[in-house]
Amino acid sequence: MNRASSPTASAPVGRLTTPRATVPVEESRKPAPDALTIGRRLRHVRQESGQTLGDVAQTVGMSASALSLIENGKREPRLSVLTALAEALGTPLAELLATAPPTRRAALEIRLERAQRADSYHQLGLPAVKIGPRLPMEALEALVGMHEAMASVQAERAATPEHARMANAELRMRMRAVDNYFGEIEGMAAELLTAIKHPGGPISRAAVDRLAGHLGYSLVHTSDMPGSTRTVTDMTHKRVYLPQPEAGQHDSRSLALQAIGHLVLGHRVPADYAEFLSQRVEINYFAAALLMPEQDVVPRLQDAKQAKDIAIEDLRDAFAVSYETAAHRFTNLATRHLDIPVHFMRISREGVIYKAYENDGVSFPRDATGAIEGQRVCRQWTARRVFEQPDLSQAFQAYTDTRSGTYWCTAVVDRTSDGLFSVNVGVPYQSVKWMRGRETTHRSQSRCPDPSCCHQPPAELAERWTGHAWPSARAHSHLLAAMPPGVFPGVDDTEVYTFLERHAPTG
Repeated sequence: MNRASSPTASAPVGRLTTPRATVPVEESRKPAPDALTIGRRLRHVRQESGQTLGDVAQTVGMSASALSLIENGKREPRLSVLTALAEALGTPLAELLATAPPTRRAALEIRLERAQRADSYHQLGLPAVKIGPRLPMEALEALVGMHEAMASVQAERAATPEHARMANAELRMRMRAVDNYFGEIEGMAAELLTAIKHPGGPISRAAVDRLAGHLGYSLVHTSDMPGSTRTVTDMTHKRVYLPQPEAGQHDSRSLALQAIGHLVLGHRVPADYAEFLSQRVEINYFAAALLMPEQDVVPRLQDAKQAKDIAIEDLRDAFAVSYETAAHRFTNLATRHLDIPVHFMRISREGVIYKAYENDGVSFPRDATGAIEGQRVCRQWTARRVFEQPDLSQAFQAYTDTRSGTYWCTAVVDRTSDGLFSVNVGVPYQSVKWMRGRETTHRSQSRCPDPSCCHQPPAELAERWTGHAWPSARAHSHLLAAMPPGVFPGVDDTEVYTFLERHAPTG
């Protein structure tokens, strides 16, 4: 059937349609009264008339208990019943259907009733307060205030995508302000390495075990980790549970050190998503500071700078870590110890930014909140051009002329179970003299955010295909939904506690 001739095309199924011209705009915008408000208005009018529940119920031919349910907002009355009640009370029907509560007390009672009916209140397992004339006004106001304050806190803790992006943007600004160098964490890492008599160089699995033992904890690898967790720390029995190290030794070390980091850094239960993000950055930094100790990495980098031969690959190989960990560690130390400003990116093959940092003036794409995560970088940037290379196992270097200057970058493709990602480190043109690969002849120009750079298709393709293509978009539902609820976003508490109970020592 043609949509224009369908009788239901202009209105939701199951609703009566009315010609638009017969419904005044002001009236169509009025909110409909709900059962609670109708009930409170009905009770107010009845009490003002001096009639009892039984008197009115008998007049309209219904039971007093049924009328009580209506007055308490637990049953929505039919229009015919409301009409009969209005006649019995000698009041216009419009008086009962008004959307405003009849008194301030009624308004407070409605707000408290709604709060106590909410799922969030039922989850607390607390009894509901009986709302009636014997409840003092001061108590009513206090209860409503506490409920609404609690709802406000819960709303702030529920990290929407907007909240998460703003938290990311604020965190990145703090990192930039200190050149991504956290001296206090560096000092803690150095003290722990001294305490376990670490001889220097890469930290081994055995050294990580000694470090945990020094703190009074033991590391336990298991194959039945809760699916929503990376690690679980049993603070009662002093155990850190880790997955079996199937992904490689450095992954197991990193996870263990991150879990230990929460303990050493004195982290508390995060108050909101911003604090959760900050803690994640700190434990990642802590783990990297132990995997790649400052006192070992800095001399190596200074020698490489002297030789004009700095390469992220050398750090990766020397300390048996991932390329991404080596790249992160370089950004921690490059500005503070080498006076080299840098930027870092981890992006998907489609160009979407997952992680980023800069203190070298590079202009990342960003949204209205200032966040860059989730934005798409220019096709001309090295981080995306690396995917075009025939050999994805090799690092790719290139110069890119941008509106904020010329940058040299080196990028490597990271193959993961979630697809291909690019890990990119870049420096301004004036600092490229210290980097290996500066002799590359690869060069491109980025005019972004000018749409004609890479966001708009070439004119000949647009002319041929505009209006003749209808792609089915892959919906990124995780960008639309709120962040997973809970103190630790996405973690299933029941799953974790069941796991701990199963593994707790007996006797």
